[in-house]
Amino acid sequence: MKPVYVINGFLESGKTEFINFTLGQNYFQVRGKTLLLLCEEGENEYDPELLKKSRTEVELIEQEEDFNPAHLTELEKKHRPERIIIEYNGMWNYKNAVLPKSWKIEQQITTIDGSTFPMYYTNMRSLLAEMIRKSEMIIFNRCDTVRDQLNSYKRNIKAVNASADVVFEDSKGEIDEIFEEDLPFDLNQETIVLDNQGYGIWYLDSMDHLERYIGKKLQFVAMVLKPEKFPRGYFVPGRMAMTCCAEDMAFLGYACEFPGADALKQREWVKVTATVAKEYWADYKGEGPILHAVSVEKTKAPKDPVISFS
Repeated sequence: MKPVYVINGFLESGKTEFINFTLGQNYFQVRGKTLLLLCEEGENEYDPELLKKSRTEVELIEQEEDFNPAHLTELEKKHRPERIIIEYNGMWNYKNAVLPKSWKIEQQITTIDGSTFPMYYTNMRSLLAEMIRKSEMIIFNRCDTVRDQLNSYKRNIKAVNASADVVFEDSKGEIDEIFEEDLPFDLNQETIVLDNQGYGIWYLDSMDHLERYIGKKLQFVAMVLKPEKFPRGYFVPGRMAMTCCAEDMAFLGYACEFPGADALKQREWVKVTATVAKEYWADYKGEGPILHAVSVEKTKAPKDPVISFS
């Protein structure tokens, strides 16, 4: 299988700078040729000396219809590379990208200009979502003037791809983000009451900072989910969330231990008061958030049953 590295992003998002940096690193000075496929031409160009030193051959694919398995295979036969880097055009829907069967994506990274992210997120959300959905890493650069927005940026990304690593950079390098002070609830409350916005932020934040919540008592309104083959005495209280558009919904919730779980009905609304623990759970393939219910009371559906992260 031919290893492929995909670099996504809209025009002038920093794709070329990232690839230039990568080609210049010692760890990339490996045997064999690299084939670099450019699906658009930005303002920044590649240094011929760097390309020569890294044994990199460049091919330009200007039309989306030319990005197809037959043409890509022709380019592979022409250059016989050991690895392939694709600088993908952000205006092409990544959902439509089809690679040759003998190519295997080893890593996918999306670069985003932090200063223009709100514009793209508002006007081209579907295209953006397809870029980041399968990316292992999302790199926000040029964040000098938007540091107060980084918390919101991360939530928007995690809503689409919860497992992605999100990195923020300004002109001085990587930013060490500290978001606890920006949480819309007080972690020191005896019972942390989560409203619509609070529930979504708590769910996403607990993925990265579960230590903040261990032993804390939460209260929130949720829908009951009872998956098949779930252990007796457990259910999943959660909320439906709009991750990128009205057609793209996800149920966000963690397993909850409750002795009366068997009597709960699928999709009914309940008010849950529970403490948070870190425990092993098979579906997590390791340790993760487990709720232990103090009380579960039937209640009415909230006015806005679907949460968002905007």
